[in-house]
Amino acid sequence: MARRRWLSSLCGALCIAAASACGSSGPSLTAVPTLGRPEPGIFLHGVGFGRVRPTTVFNGGDPTGLVSHVVWSSWGRARAVGTGTSDWVGPGQSVAGGTQEPVTIVAFRLGTCHGKLAYRAVEWYFPRHGMTFDPHQYEDVCNGAYVGSP
Repeated sequence: MARRRWLSSLCGALCIAAASACGSSGPSLTAVPTLGRPEPGIFLHGVGFGRVRPTTVFNGGDPTGLVSHVVWSSWGRARAVGTGTSDWVGPGQSVAGGTQEPVTIVAFRLGTCHGKLAYRAVEWYFPRHGMTFDPHQYEDVCNGAYVGSP
């Protein structure tokens, strides 16, 4: 019985020591990045921010700001690419006339966001309509702002 208590105490001490040694103020090397941070700036009513591999990303605006049924590949690399569906609104068309179509979503600018490992930018586009990824136009999901919008 005494030996069992001793082993239990030793295991508890080792667990505490291991947890202390692993703690740090910066992101760990094994941390999995999130998509920005929750409730960033003008995306206050957004969805998916601060999460790992979110299946829904919504900037809180109109239906064109929603990407659903997202399946990610390469999460944790410099760029994470996913596919999903979003509201396509063609030139001269109103948002009410949009249709749900396949979309490619890219999370990039991997770094730290308020001290945590995160993708700092996200953008989506419709390859079916000739669109391509533009790393100079995106939503800054760490600070909550649009960058390079036309």
